[in-house]
Amino acid sequence: MAIPGFGEIAEQLRRSTVLIHSGGRGSGSGVIWSSNGLLVTNAHVVRSVRPKVQLWDGREFEAAVQSRDPFRDLAQLRIDARNLPAASAADSSQLRPGELAIAIGNPMGFVGALATGVIHGVGPLRGLGSHSWVQAEVRLAPGNSGGPLADARGRVVGINTMVAGRLALAIPSNAVRDFLSASPSNGRLGVTIHPVFLPRPASRSKSFGLVVLAVQPDSPAALASLLPGARFRAAVPAFCGSNFSAAITSESAASPCNLEIRCRQGAPSRRDLRFHCRGFPARALRLGKPAGVPPHGSRRELRQS
Repeated sequence: MAIPGFGEIAEQLRRSTVLIHSGGRGSGSGVIWSSNGLLVTNAHVVRSVRPKVQLWDGREFEAAVQSRDPFRDLAQLRIDARNLPAASAADSSQLRPGELAIAIGNPMGFVGALATGVIHGVGPLRGLGSHSWVQAEVRLAPGNSGGPLADARGRVVGINTMVAGRLALAIPSNAVRDFLSASPSNGRLGVTIHPVFLPRPASRSKSFGLVVLAVQPDSPAALASLLPGARFRAAVPAFCGSNFSAAITSESAASPCNLEIRCRQGAPSRRDLRFHCRGFPARALRLGKPAGVPPHGSRRELRQS
């Protein structure tokens, strides 16, 4: 079935997509998010501090990396340009399976290549942590990473990131908004955490908690002497499990949360931590495996585009 104005929609998406060279022989794609020079792409596309960006009209710029989140695989770039053809973003939570999907990118050096398909689903995938993914039956290739996945009206619903089997995986546009709205100067915890059951003292019952799997070097968690294996038991249920990172960035998370911290050795200590709105961005926390890391035994099926 023909879509009225599809050619114009595709051309506008092409103009909102950029080619990114960031060292080495490979290249990737990016999206013009605002007309004043703000670009969004994947973190794995940006391998240098000053990547080169080429616009649809052939102009080239040296971009500055304003923020980069390797865990969510997102990066924010800035170029010195104005009146750019910015893409419009849709609410990715409103996507439904079966809707048309349009992908624009620069695969294998072909600038502005277009691929179409349908939305397969939206939500977390096993082995990729708790993050939500837009899953589409769209054919992607190396060089599509960082480019837009759009709906039938040309609105961006995701940032193309990787391929799992026959499905293209894109970071939802709502997650991109959250990434851009989190100030780079905000505090962060800098830990990889996972929900666990913890035994209650002098009781056979268990409660939800969090165990630290890894601590980023020079992070606030490292400076506070937190070590892998430390366990957190929260007095507030909302601060456990997959709701943790969402709870600590919510408007209502301004009151102290009493956490019991149990280390591998020694007696447990109790600390009162006060969480403020956006005090610890959700991107500083990871539940389970880092995004983009394939589950055991699936390395052939999961790859970055």
